[in-house]
Amino acid sequence: MTETVGLPLWLVIIGGALAVWALLDHLLLPSVRWYFRRRVNIVINQINKRLDVRLPAFELTKRRVIIDRLIYDTEVLEVAKKYCQEQGVPNEVAMEKVKRYANEIVPSFNAYVYFRLGNWLSRSLLRVLYRVRVGSIDEEGFAKVDPLSSVVFVMNHRSNLDYILLACLAINRVAMSFAVGEWARVWPLQQLIRILGGYFVRRGSGDTLYRSVLARYVQMATEGGVVQAIFPEGRLSKDGRLGDPKIGLLDYMLRSFDSKKGRDLVFIPVGVNYDRVLEDRSSLLGLDHDTPKKSRLGVIRKTLLFIVHNLWLMLRGGWYRYGYAVVNFGTPISMRLYGKRYNVDFRNPDKKARMEKVKLLAQDLMLAVGRTIPAAPVSLVASVFVENPDKTFSKQEIKACVQSLISEIEEHGARVYIPRSDHDYTIEVGLRMLTLRHLVLEENDQFRAAPGEINVLRYYVNAIAHHVSSDK
Repeated sequence: MTETVGLPLWLVIIGGALAVWALLDHLLLPSVRWYFRRRVNIVINQINKRLDVRLPAFELTKRRVIIDRLIYDTEVLEVAKKYCQEQGVPNEVAMEKVKRYANEIVPSFNAYVYFRLGNWLSRSLLRVLYRVRVGSIDEEGFAKVDPLSSVVFVMNHRSNLDYILLACLAINRVAMSFAVGEWARVWPLQQLIRILGGYFVRRGSGDTLYRSVLARYVQMATEGGVVQAIFPEGRLSKDGRLGDPKIGLLDYMLRSFDSKKGRDLVFIPVGVNYDRVLEDRSSLLGLDHDTPKKSRLGVIRKTLLFIVHNLWLMLRGGWYRYGYAVVNFGTPISMRLYGKRYNVDFRNPDKKARMEKVKLLAQDLMLAVGRTIPAAPVSLVASVFVENPDKTFSKQEIKACVQSLISEIEEHGARVYIPRSDHDYTIEVGLRMLTLRHLVLEENDQFRAAPGEINVLRYYVNAIAHHVSSDK
C-alpha cells in the first residue's frame, strides 16, 4: 500500500489540465458569464430606451433555442417526411440535413457587440472612406409606423458596404438583420456576421428541404418582429443599373402574413448611391463572360494590394476620401393598408396566384426604391462624358450640362444630393473625383473621357439612368 506508483509525464499533464478546466468550469466561468450577461442586459436596457423599434424577444432568444424550434417546426417536419418518401432515405438522414441547414442559417445576435463594437468599427471605417450623408428621410411616414410592426428595409445593392452603411445610419432607430449571400461564409467573417444578426442565404438553391428551412426561419423572424434588410435584386449590380427583383424572401415573409390581426408588416424603401464603388471594375468584369473568374486566393491578393496601396497614399499625404455616400429613406409601405387597398391576401394556398401578387408587390417596391436613389455628384458629372464620349469640354460647358440634368431629374420628382446646397461645389466634387481616378483627363482646363474608361463612367451614370426621360 505504501509503494510508489509511477505515472508517465503526459498523463500527469492531461490530468492537471482536466483539473484546471473543472475548476474554471465550476468556479470562475459562471462568474465570468454572469458578468458579461449583466453587461449585455445593461446595454439592452439602455438601447431600448432610445430605439424607435425595441429589440424583440425573438432576437434576444438563445440561438440554440431558435435552432431547436426551427428543426422541430411542424411545417419543416412535414417537408422532411415528404423528402424521405421522394428520395427513399431514412428519416434520420433528412433530419440531419435539416439540422445542418438550421445551424447554417440561424444567427447568434449579440446586442453588446452590435451596438458597441460593431457601431464603433462601422463608423470608423465609413469615416475613413466616405463623407456619409442622409439625403432625405420621410420623418412623417416613419412617425406613423407602429413600434410593434415587423419592419423590412428594402434597398438597392451597389456595394458590399451597403450592409455597413445602412446599419450604421439606422443604429439609433433599430437593430437590423441582413440576408447575406454565400460569399461571406468564410472565417472569421461568417462568425462576425452571425453575431451582428445576419443570416446566410444560398442564392438559387433548388433544394426544397433547404428552402423550406430558410422560409420558416424568415417567417419566424418576421412574426417575431425582427427588423430585417433585404436586397430584392439578390446580388450586386454589375452594370450600375437597378436590377429586376427576386421574390423568394418577399414570398417567405408574406405567405403567413395576416393583414387583419397580429403585427403589421412595413417595407421601407432605401436608395443608396456612391461617388465611388469599391467593386465597380470587378462588377463590370462580371459582364464579360469570356473573362476567367479569379480564384479566392487571387481576390484576397488583389484586396490586400488595394489596402496596402491606399495605406501608402495615406502615409504620403496623397490619399483622398472616395467622395460622398448618400442614402435616402422613402415613405414606409404598410402591408396592412396595401392589402386593404388592393384586396390582397398573401396567404392564398394557390401558389401560382400568390406568386403573381408577390411579383406585383416586388415591382411596386422596386419602383419605390428607384425613386429614392439619390443622384450623387459623380453620377451627375459622368453623364456629361458618357453622352459625348469623344468631345472635349470646358468647365463652364460641364456646369451647364449638369445644371440641365439636375433640372430634368428634379422634374421627374427624384432626389439630387447637392453638398453644401451649392451646385458649383457639387460639380467640382464630381469632376475632382473623376480626374483623381483618371477616368476623365484634364488638359489646359479642358476635360475629356479617358480612352478605355467609358464603361466605368457609364456604370455611375446607370445608377441614375431611370431618373431621366427614356428618349434622351
